[in-house]
Amino acid sequence: MSSTDVRSELRPARAAGIAGVPHAGTLDWVAVRARPASAQGIVLALAAACCLLHLLCNFRYGYFRDELYFAACGEHLAWGYVDQAPLIALVARLSRTLLGDSLASLRLLPALAAGASALLGGALARELGGGRYAQALAALCVLCAPIYLTFGNLLTMNAFEPALLTGCALAAVCALRTGIGWYWLAFGALAGIGLENKHSMFFFGSGIFLGLLLGDGRREFTRRWIWLGAAVAFALFLPNLLWQARHGWPTLEFLDYRRNAENIRISPFLFIAEQALLTLPFAAGVALAGLGALLFGPAFRPWRFLGWGYLVVLAEQIALSGKIYYLAPYYVILFAAGAVCLEQWLAKRGRGWARATLAGSIAVSAALAAPLALPLLPVEAAARYARFWHIDKIEVEVQPRGDMPQLFADMFGWENQVATIARAFRRLPPAEQKSASILAGSYGEAGAVDYFGPHYGLPKVVCAENAYYLWGPHGASDGTVIAIGIHREKLLRLFEDVQAVDVIRSEHAMPDENNLPVYLCRRPRMTFEQAWGMLHTFG
Repeated sequence: MSSTDVRSELRPARAAGIAGVPHAGTLDWVAVRARPASAQGIVLALAAACCLLHLLCNFRYGYFRDELYFAACGEHLAWGYVDQAPLIALVARLSRTLLGDSLASLRLLPALAAGASALLGGALARELGGGRYAQALAALCVLCAPIYLTFGNLLTMNAFEPALLTGCALAAVCALRTGIGWYWLAFGALAGIGLENKHSMFFFGSGIFLGLLLGDGRREFTRRWIWLGAAVAFALFLPNLLWQARHGWPTLEFLDYRRNAENIRISPFLFIAEQALLTLPFAAGVALAGLGALLFGPAFRPWRFLGWGYLVVLAEQIALSGKIYYLAPYYVILFAAGAVCLEQWLAKRGRGWARATLAGSIAVSAALAAPLALPLLPVEAAARYARFWHIDKIEVEVQPRGDMPQLFADMFGWENQVATIARAFRRLPPAEQKSASILAGSYGEAGAVDYFGPHYGLPKVVCAENAYYLWGPHGASDGTVIAIGIHREKLLRLFEDVQAVDVIRSEHAMPDENNLPVYLCRRPRMTFEQAWGMLHTFG
């Protein structure tokens, strides 16, 4: 339907006084008509397939470094942490309390979030005017994109971000299409939860805000509902904001460190080019079509703010030297718009055969890419497969690499690490064990000790990296210490006697977690409280 047809259809609808439309604030030329037929069945099937795929894969290999850390944060619930918003700690706590400590239990909610992202992608395509094919194609792209396969297989903030952002976009589109103000309240609620999940929701929120100003949605700012939605988002985020202020804004310090010390700086051209790696070549074409349609398509003019929003977030990430996957949550939106655009374009040209070809190409390329995103293959085969596709050439952080991509390498060695520490601990005389402490250099090592340590009879770990720094040494003894992940030269500044008593060997782990010495430290030169500033690190 052309924009002229849309306007002509809208006028009599308003004259007739359709409920919720008159004076509701819709764009003057947004069509008030029945939405396209729903492809609910196939979209639900694709969402269920997405969940099932993760449930079949998420217990393989082992716990991811950050998952162990988030579990530790779940034992110290607070309104904020040095390196993250508070929601993931609560999710980890609930998962462990309700479902247990198994790997599959810990990753159940991320699997469900992946299915929700596919479901919302199909729903957004329908709201943008897409028929059954567009809805199914959008959900298929979400299911197949390698970055979403990765996100849905791990308990991290990233697992929930695409669903939350797509929910925000869906609420905004519904608010503009119908003029019903409470959709902005839903937008605010999802945005607020998103901020408590990951602070990057600031960027996406600023993108949508500026997109509305640059597009035809600027009149929404003259009405109260959007500001009420903003108030809801602010109220939900306020506890974390107050926590940050009370603790001296540690997240800003952490982010500045990561940007300058750890993140790989790449050119803007390479940053943009590598976005295709997140989504597959064919699905990247769908996303590109969606961006073009949102920015230039006459039929997409009411939703142009979503296209502008992507460009704003892209510019922000390039300017701040963000990692390439920081833009990933936005691609559900572009998939939805691209699916609608391609459905309409193919229908006009009578190329029905191209529909099946496009969907099939996405599915086949996903099958080729899936072993790079999910633990599908035996370990040795996975290492060879990653080398075949030169995944080792893709760098996002400054750190040594082993035979496995970092995604998989960070799933190996953690319990073996704790078992080796326990072996050194049990060699101590019983009297010395009662007062001995374990000191870890990184949050991953500390999270592993806290997670697996009770099974081995180990005390709680002492660590001064990231959130562990704020938790302090929690009364740990200043006597005998078993230390890992800290250079001997640094330990000698803290103890008079430092002896290597074992070595942690974890095949396929990251190089800095393999061949890792275990030190037995005696005769401390200072207390943990006195050494705390010296031990403090970011990671």
